[in-house]
Amino acid sequence: MSKKHPIISVTGSSGAGTSTVKHTFDQIFRREGITAVSIEGDAFHRYDRAAMKTELEKRYAAGDHSFSHFSYEANELKELERVFREYGETGGGRTRHYVHDEAESERYGVPPGHFTDWAPFEEGSDLLFYEGLHGSVVNDEVDLPKYADLKIGVVPVINLEWIQKIHRDRASRGYTTEAVTDVILRRMHAYVHCITPQFTETDINFQRVPVVDTSNPFVARWIPTADESLVVIRFKNPRGIDFPYLTSMIHGSWMSRANSIVIPGNKLDLAMQLILTPLIDRLVRDSKRA
Repeated sequence: MSKKHPIISVTGSSGAGTSTVKHTFDQIFRREGITAVSIEGDAFHRYDRAAMKTELEKRYAAGDHSFSHFSYEANELKELERVFREYGETGGGRTRHYVHDEAESERYGVPPGHFTDWAPFEEGSDLLFYEGLHGSVVNDEVDLPKYADLKIGVVPVINLEWIQKIHRDRASRGYTTEAVTDVILRRMHAYVHCITPQFTETDINFQRVPVVDTSNPFVARWIPTADESLVVIRFKNPRGIDFPYLTSMIHGSWMSRANSIVIPGNKLDLAMQLILTPLIDRLVRDSKRA
């Protein structure tokens, strides 16, 4: 952690909804006049698209059917830790972009499935914002949470996460349901061992829970809407959280445990604004004092 150069880390699996959460953070940054440097977890993949395909084929041939982008060894986690550490110490660092599609290719001038060159951060930022798969990893080689000042987990219940992933990958990437299902199965080992342990490290978790039947996510025709969901918000350390204020401001909310509040799904953006804005303002205020 760094008083002078704070870091916010948002962690969630593929299909969890971290991009939506990033939009809320962007709103807060814009409204509060905060300059944030944003980095994406995809930038720290170890392989480009072609190299990943080759690596998968090699591992399949060797009997390893669990390797995926979720796996630690498929990512440059030491480089991500170095970026966190360097930013906390100096306010500087570097990142790159993984180009997913033709639209991003036009923007960055790099073919889809490839990385842009590493480039330094712009100077004068107030904080570093990370969004991706591995923002709170602790293992034998790295300890990312110790460098992050605010750690957020985005964790819909698993069936909802799968529904969101299936619908997204079919719509934006042209995959079949069967192809997405194969990816989900291949990623399950790393999901259990590499993704879920991070959510004990996060300071706040946002978990969307549908209140409609999602018992077979592989045949679901549509994604449950916000009105068909609840969101459980868990605070690792509830000290200082004004729960009476939150429940009075968020209609239909209630406390389910001493460290948790449940809200209607359509109040998520409001809840995040109410919870996160003072925390972010405090980080920036303390950094300027430092």
